[in-house]
Amino acid sequence: MPSVRGNIFLVGLMGAGKTTLGRELSRQLGKTFYDADREIEHRTGVKIPVIFEIEGEAGFRAREAAVIQELAQKQDIVLATGGGAVLLPENRALLRAHGTVVYLCAPLDELFARTHRDRNRPLLATADPRARLAELLAQRDGLYREVADLVLDTRGHNVPALARELAQKLARP
Repeated sequence: MPSVRGNIFLVGLMGAGKTTLGRELSRQLGKTFYDADREIEHRTGVKIPVIFEIEGEAGFRAREAAVIQELAQKQDIVLATGGGAVLLPENRALLRAHGTVVYLCAPLDELFARTHRDRNRPLLATADPRARLAELLAQRDGLYREVADLVLDTRGHNVPALARELAQKLARP
């Protein structure tokens, strides 16, 4: 496995594979893995939908920004950010300043197939979750691309192979 120095930050829409691929990539590279959403849940003692219900999206985004700010200071980590982390300019700047940012993307149909049964996704708790996912993709794709050093399509690949491919791309000068 190639040597990859520094932090790796994974961005992308829900269902793109940030947590799954991030865990495998960190294992292959010997880095510590963090998931921003899990960190928030651990610190608050409640699931993300409860935070959205009580504090709204703005309250959640403030918690997310604080967690990202703290974790970005660590060394040699892989961080799976939340899908909306790129919405705040300060998060984008922080990620760019403290590591390599990888945008994990997949087609809308695949993102929907990966997320539509998950009840832990408050932004998809609507009458038409596929349309909402399409809206989010349209709103955020440009931000993901703006902050990314590298873009990786996660459709139809197995996770260990994707992690190896990503590690090889990250190791190139």
